[in-house]
Amino acid sequence: MRTFANLDEVKAAKGEQLGVTEWHLVTQEQVNLFADATEDHQWIHVDLDRAAKGPFGGPVAHGYLTLSMLAKFSGQLWKVGGLSMAVNYGLNKVRFPQPVRVGKRIRAHGQLADIAENKMGLQVTVLITVEIEGEAKPGCVAESLALLVPAG
Repeated sequence: MRTFANLDEVKAAKGEQLGVTEWHLVTQEQVNLFADATEDHQWIHVDLDRAAKGPFGGPVAHGYLTLSMLAKFSGQLWKVGGLSMAVNYGLNKVRFPQPVRVGKRIRAHGQLADIAENKMGLQVTVLITVEIEGEAKPGCVAESLALLVPAG
């Protein structure tokens, strides 16, 4: 995890790598819970028998489930001191180059891609790549935006 004492240190690190998170195992239980929460029960995610005969050879995580893991991964990649709050400001580009098969482990790599002044503080763009263990292509590549508001 990359730790910054304040916003000045964040500004100075533009373009730098933030590091790599811990591995996370994607389970069928997690996929099923996500399907229930989003009401997306497409067979490639939840029908084990049909998915085994499908194009991926088994069930795969929803792309949006993989994307939602950025919340967990961001907390493992970096933190900034001296803030009153840090909020998710949105996303720019998001791609899912390869499906994440159930039973695979994923982790994220982060880069502090861009920084812009905002009337409340800094708007930071972090390029996050979700690696799938043993696969050549990532499961997700996204530009995640955060708004960092200084204390006081």
